[in-house]
Amino acid sequence: MSLNIRPARPEDVAAIFAMIRELAVFEKLEHMVVADEAMLHDALFGVRPPCEAIVGEETGEVVTFALFFHNFSTFLCKKGLYLEDLYVRQSRRGKGYGKLMLKALAALAVERQCGRFEWSVLDWNANAISFYEKMGAAVLPDWRICRVTGESLTALARAE
Repeated sequence: MSLNIRPARPEDVAAIFAMIRELAVFEKLEHMVVADEAMLHDALFGVRPPCEAIVGEETGEVVTFALFFHNFSTFLCKKGLYLEDLYVRQSRRGKGYGKLMLKALAALAVERQCGRFEWSVLDWNANAISFYEKMGAAVLPDWRICRVTGESLTALARAE
């Protein structure tokens, strides 16, 4: 079987959203999913989409997706490509599809003259960490993600 990688289209939203739910279950974070298909459609295909996605099809069925957006490096003074999520349906794992998706994104980053391509990985996901390191990624031990959401975000915005 081969994988056809292409930009996501509006008709892919239901399949992508289903995989987002599968990913949330895998990461034990399903309680955090508040998005729905309409929100995802707007994020990918609305007036000013904040993100993009590519999908991988096997015999016409979408079996993997990668959702990404551009960030910026002040040190490089170049945009970067940030991979928010990459998911391969469990039934299709072990075929090299994750590697193909990462290669496609790396090629896109090079084509767009990005200074870097990066993503996060949960510290307990040893299989993913090993996979990423084999692909040439450096897992940065001295950087931590800082996040402000919900009421904390509102409070910070109002802080004096």
